[in-house]
Amino acid sequence: MTSSTLRVEHLRIPDILDDVSLHINAGERVGLIGESGSGKTMTALSILRLVDSSGEIRLHEQDLRALSERGMCEVRGKKIAMVFQEPMSALDPLMRVERQIVKVLTVHGVPRNAAKARVPEMLEQVGLTPAHARRFPHELSGGQRQRVLIAMALAHEPDLLICDEPTTALDVTSQRAIVELILAQVKTRGTALLFITHDLGLVAHTCQRIVVLQEGRVVESGDTTSILAAPAHPYTQRLLEASELPRARPHTPSPEVLVEVDAVSKVYPHRFRAPTRAVDSLSLKVTRGERLGIVGGSGSGKTTLLKMIAGLETPTSGRVSVAATTRMVFQDPRGSLDPRMNVRSILQEGAGPKAGQLSDARLAQALHEVGLAEEMLERFPHEFSGGQRQRISIARALLGNPDVLLADEPVSALDVSVRKKVLSLMDKLVAEHGLTMIFVSHDLHVVRSVCSTVAVMHQGQIVEYGPCEEIFTNPQSPYTRSLLEAVPRIPEVRR
Repeated sequence: MTSSTLRVEHLRIPDILDDVSLHINAGERVGLIGESGSGKTMTALSILRLVDSSGEIRLHEQDLRALSERGMCEVRGKKIAMVFQEPMSALDPLMRVERQIVKVLTVHGVPRNAAKARVPEMLEQVGLTPAHARRFPHELSGGQRQRVLIAMALAHEPDLLICDEPTTALDVTSQRAIVELILAQVKTRGTALLFITHDLGLVAHTCQRIVVLQEGRVVESGDTTSILAAPAHPYTQRLLEASELPRARPHTPSPEVLVEVDAVSKVYPHRFRAPTRAVDSLSLKVTRGERLGIVGGSGSGKTTLLKMIAGLETPTSGRVSVAATTRMVFQDPRGSLDPRMNVRSILQEGAGPKAGQLSDARLAQALHEVGLAEEMLERFPHEFSGGQRQRISIARALLGNPDVLLADEPVSALDVSVRKKVLSLMDKLVAEHGLTMIFVSHDLHVVRSVCSTVAVMHQGQIVEYGPCEEIFTNPQSPYTRSLLEAVPRIPEVRR
């Protein structure tokens, strides 16, 4: 029998992991799936011994628990490498890319001059140029930063590569490129891969086997195709059902224009290189009651356009006219909610000048509308899950009585079951309050589930616009077709 690259037996962390066991052979790709809080990331951190846990962890029959901390430092980054979910947090913002890669190489014994000479080759292997070595992380796109992390993770040709939600915040084309890059490197080097994700379409495309975690326990494992076609456990069945999003209700056109963007451009100057034209002579009208989805790749100008509509950015040229009140729901609720304020203060902040007129009954009603309880008013953001924090953000936005709700990637970081609940909530509230909505996302299926019309952006311009169903079933632009083709899908064969 072939020995496993990684074997984990009876892994436990009190109240987090309960008897988790899994194994991965050389060159094998295993997906670890489950909702937020199911223990996926804690399993990965336990393998690296970055958190305290009990159980057996073996790499090529070597007992990692028997190693000292110095011994584990020799394993981390060299024999086991990890690509984290958020590259901006994983990379040092004060160091250029070259210096960070050199540091990864030299810490495991590569001479500094040899390490510096290897940087261009390592960047080229992940689809970057030597010029990227001279840049800081903030000067790179999300996909480029993730490629840098992959180059660093593969620097010593590890036996095991752990990828923790490596494509969550990326658009579909960048996501596909990153996944294909990881698969090519794993195949070439014979590396064992543990791929953590909540995207079942992505795991279907990436992994040969699946391990399903629920509340820290393995509830199902086996061949990917078999499990996705006929899941045996009710929890896996619910995950699959949550991946199937409903279609949006049709939009009845209104003659009243609430948002008009007329020949708008936005240019960001740079000190040492050419300026970036984020939005280029773009024109757009949004009528009352419309649900407009804006999709496109990273750097296409989606968020910049939304910020100009919200008044958070000033156009370089052109005109933005908004004949209504607007409120915005941001991508990251952890970053958009003040950690020093409790929910009561956060909701009152959203009401603006009328905050003093809000009774406890009205605040409780706002929470009830988004599926939260009144007793949560006194709690702080860190005491909530990601989905609950996003519900608080939505409640805050609605307390301002807006005519137009602006949503910037509001569900991109949520797992499939929470995502479906939040989307259903937004669909319900937009209908009940008679809102107009502009919804920015890189997930085309999400846009299709909540929007009636869609604008496809590429390089700062709208390349296609029209009813969602028409564009999704019969796209005219080659760029739109490439976006649709890049979306990972769960196999159609289902029980």
